Amino acid sequence: MLNQLVMIGRLTKDPELKKTETGRNVAKITVAVPRSYKNSEGVYETDFIDCLLWSGVAESTTEYCKKGDLIGLKGRIQTRKYETEDEKVRQVTEIIGEKITFLSSNHNVNEKQVKE
Repeated sequence: MLNQLVMIGRLTKDPELKKTETGRNVAKITVAVPRSYKNSEGVYETDFIDCLLWSGVAESTTEYCKKGDLIGLKGRIQTRKYETEDEKVRQVTEIIGEKITFLSSNHNVNEKQVKE
């Protein structure tokens, strides 16, 4: 079995590092990824993909990247279930970033790779 995702895109905002209740670092980023084909109106559409980064990947990305930077992301897709306040069970699909390659940045770390 294989669950692997690779994408290249630009950060839509500055990454923000947060800590979970257990003290683990996490950052949520959104990556803008242009599609490789034009729509019926002749325009390249862009997908905005939310991703979670954990621990060292989250720390390095927050330190070295900002809005507009080009990154490469390797990761996986995962699903999880949770219960809402009204006791309904919901399922969410998430992208978990496991490795980030900094393709452009103002911090002299171009093409630096960070692994979880």
